[in-house]
Amino acid sequence: MTTEETVKNNPLKNYFRRPALYLKLPSQGIGYPKGSINLPENGEIPIYPMTAIDEITARTPDALFNGVAVTEIIKSCVPNIIEPWKVLQVDLDPILMAIKIASNGGEMDIETTCPECKEEGKYGINLSGLLAEYKPGDYATPLVINDLKIKFKPIDYKKVHEGNDLQFEIQRSLAVIQSMSDSDERNAKSTEIIERMNSVTMDLVTDTIEFIKTPEDTVFEREFIKEFFTHCDLKTYTTIREHSVELRKSSETKPLHFKCVSCEYEYDQPFNINVSDFFG
Repeated sequence: MTTEETVKNNPLKNYFRRPALYLKLPSQGIGYPKGSINLPENGEIPIYPMTAIDEITARTPDALFNGVAVTEIIKSCVPNIIEPWKVLQVDLDPILMAIKIASNGGEMDIETTCPECKEEGKYGINLSGLLAEYKPGDYATPLVINDLKIKFKPIDYKKVHEGNDLQFEIQRSLAVIQSMSDSDERNAKSTEIIERMNSVTMDLVTDTIEFIKTPEDTVFEREFIKEFFTHCDLKTYTTIREHSVELRKSSETKPLHFKCVSCEYEYDQPFNINVSDFFG
């Protein structure tokens, strides 16, 4: 008997989970590869509560490290997303927040330490309010540099995860260098790591570009764009890289504002969604 037949014949099927809310993606589904998302006509995708299996996945170290925890939870709770690795960065936090709200409600407690008096406190935050206030960066307006127009795009979760992995490996390699006693070996390894860091940075910036328009042509080819970054002047490359970073930051969830219950000092703290803590 197939899974569909089992569900059809199960007398408990009316008690299976149902969508708890509907989410309009900040990207509006624009930029997803064909077949990676099933977007309803009204643009709202159903969000289901987590299952017991999803919670186990969120607590599995290997699944957290290799990114599978995020993709499996999205696949389970947002079935309209066919390929979770293709979820755009601007949609990722809102999707995870929506899953949390669907599973546990719109309120969440967070522990934070006051930078003034060092007292730790627990504060309630309104996830529904954060989700409603979320605004993605302006990817529609190109960056103009002289007679070039550079159109940016949000990268997908796969590239975000790969970039994080590479940066983690580089940091680990830097730590190993500190223990090397041979100066020649240390210098050679340092040069290798610097070259790799530059390559990783160049790849990440290249992946954020949809096209570069000149007075004569519109260039979409990734290899041409990366080659341009290799040979353009530093000022041009720095301007493009910084604009890419600003777009990414403007698409992240805004910092939370707290007032210390002990000394009444007010401060902001970034709100980073760590899957093991967020869903654990």
